[in-house]
Amino acid sequence: MTKMNAVGWFDIFVDDLDRAVAFYEKVLGHKLEPMGDPTGETQMMAFQGDMTVYGAAGALTKSAHGKPGVGGTIIYFMAEDVAVEEARVADAGGIVIRPKFSIGEFGFVTLCQDTEGNMFGMNSLK
Repeated sequence: MTKMNAVGWFDIFVDDLDRAVAFYEKVLGHKLEPMGDPTGETQMMAFQGDMTVYGAAGALTKSAHGKPGVGGTIIYFMAEDVAVEEARVADAGGIVIRPKFSIGEFGFVTLCQDTEGNMFGMNSLK
């Protein structure tokens, strides 16, 4: 069997897709891209990704099959220095839950809440 990452895709469920897109574009500094759904059941905006390289890609997803909220899985976005993105969270309408803190040899993490009520993290080496 070929070795692969445990996570190949993620969906962050949202209630207001436009509001969520504006939040993540402002905090992460990257444009999200429209993504079609062959079932026609969901609206999706994808994070920039290349499914042929290391790591996972994913999208903000508005669907009857899932709802946003705290207490579930946490997605960690990679950054050069999480303090930069963390500084954009409140202005984008989110909440910093736990400011930048060390996780030892694995760098630093910040925990935040988006405009939809989802908890997410950011990770950097410095």
